[in-house]
Amino acid sequence: MSSFIEEVKAKAAADRKTIVLPESNDKRTYEAIEMIKKENFADLVLVATPEDVEKYGAGYDLSGVTVVDPVNGPKVEEYAEKFAELRKSKGMTFEQALAILKKDYTYYGVMMVKMGDADGMVSGACHTTADTLRPCLQILKTAPGVKTVSSFFLMIVPNCPYGENGTLVFADCGLVQNPTPAELSTIAGSSAATFEKMVGKTPRVALLSHSTMGSAKHDDVTKVVEAVKLAKEEYPQYLIDGELQLDAAIVPKVGATKAPNSQVAGRANVLVFPDLDAGNIGYKLVQRFANAEAYGPICQGLAKPVNDLSRGCSAEDIVGVVAITAVQAQA
Repeated sequence: MSSFIEEVKAKAAADRKTIVLPESNDKRTYEAIEMIKKENFADLVLVATPEDVEKYGAGYDLSGVTVVDPVNGPKVEEYAEKFAELRKSKGMTFEQALAILKKDYTYYGVMMVKMGDADGMVSGACHTTADTLRPCLQILKTAPGVKTVSSFFLMIVPNCPYGENGTLVFADCGLVQNPTPAELSTIAGSSAATFEKMVGKTPRVALLSHSTMGSAKHDDVTKVVEAVKLAKEEYPQYLIDGELQLDAAIVPKVGATKAPNSQVAGRANVLVFPDLDAGNIGYKLVQRFANAEAYGPICQGLAKPVNDLSRGCSAEDIVGVVAITAVQAQA
């Protein structure tokens, strides 16, 4: 595992946060818990009935972990009252809210975060992205001043001169299907803030296209051009530029040739893709061909951090995403 994730764990340990894990029916959760306990960088809450722990967690050490029972726990009715209140405009009753919380542990975990009993949540090892994010959008909503919730991948590429010594943020690769110029602008701003928080270096954000600075004409290019204009107006504190082809964004020589007046071209460490197809394909190409670590999709723009896992994730992946979530919660 990269030294970068070790640095993230050290940051998490310096200001400990409480992260809730709702997937108590998956052995990877218990394996991750044991690793996190050993490395001691976060406090953990497991949403599980005694039957869940007996069935799935037998043989794992849960000492020091808070286990909350979503069916008979002391706070389930309090959470249900609040949940029903939040969804009152959609016609939700207390009885409906209670039934959801007792059955769907992801909702229970998100309510813990909402009520301040946890600082963040990590789920998705055995839930779809939609099932992980739906309760967040219903209960937590967006952070102040953020119009669009998006996702990013933290890419750690070995022996790589691009980005910040091989560390880059790719967005959006998991959530917003076909962003408008306004949504792309928000993704750019959120990703810049994410890079600054996670990596501690100056973000240089490239909005990617098949065109560089007007080299091609198409509605897809126009969308990115408009997004760059909006992003520069909305986020003047960050270095944001485009539209840029991938090589012009990250290769110094190509950037200097194709966009000589850009402060971003050739040195980008945050790559904003024009749509979900490009982003999803792009991160997987880098992950597989370059043997890169890909942490995500991590959510940005929610009022409190909740993060999604790939259903193919390992226990080590869960550990890394818990560390990232804990650092997000510090903000």
